[in-house]
Amino acid sequence: MNGVAAFAVFAAVLAITPGLDTMLVLRTTAVSGRAAGLAAVTGVALGCLVWAVASAAGVTAVLAASRLAFDILRWAGVAYLLYLGIRTLWTAKPSTVDEPPPVTGWAKALRTGFTTNLLNPKVGVFYLSVMPQFLPSGLNPLAGSLALGAIHIGEGFVWLTLVVLAVNLARGWLTRPTVKRRLEQLTGLVFIGFGVKLALSRAPVN
Repeated sequence: MNGVAAFAVFAAVLAITPGLDTMLVLRTTAVSGRAAGLAAVTGVALGCLVWAVASAAGVTAVLAASRLAFDILRWAGVAYLLYLGIRTLWTAKPSTVDEPPPVTGWAKALRTGFTTNLLNPKVGVFYLSVMPQFLPSGLNPLAGSLALGAIHIGEGFVWLTLVVLAVNLARGWLTRPTVKRRLEQLTGLVFIGFGVKLALSRAPVN
């Protein structure tokens, strides 16, 4: 149980650390409202769930062992993040910022959150390389991995839901033209920055 408690603390710190998921949820909520924000949170959680199950089943071992498999998924993720970043920066143009905010439906928000996580091989490698270090001795690896994955996903879901609720309260201010433009610019740069970071990453193999 000490390993589970330690992982819960580690996962909580990881969840509240600002990153791509936080920025995606923040922007989605500010532009399209609480329902779309919660859909994005659900998509993020589902993406993590897929990686957790794949890790527990040993599928992500392929990513850690094969540079080609890792690179294929990595470049797909890079392309997707750059697409999101460029599209977001495009909406921040002065000619469009005064227009009504483009509303993202819950289905698209869910799909974006899910795809963003699914195309990031480093999430899978995290589940494969970090979680085993916290597995209690004597516990079935499959059951233990799924349990730790559930803790990570649950804590992330709770935190991002709080982000949605907080941003929704400030949505009136966040959708002002000047604030909206700055938020779109920041979000676009964050997406591009994460895309570049992912492009420069290497498979954890020799």
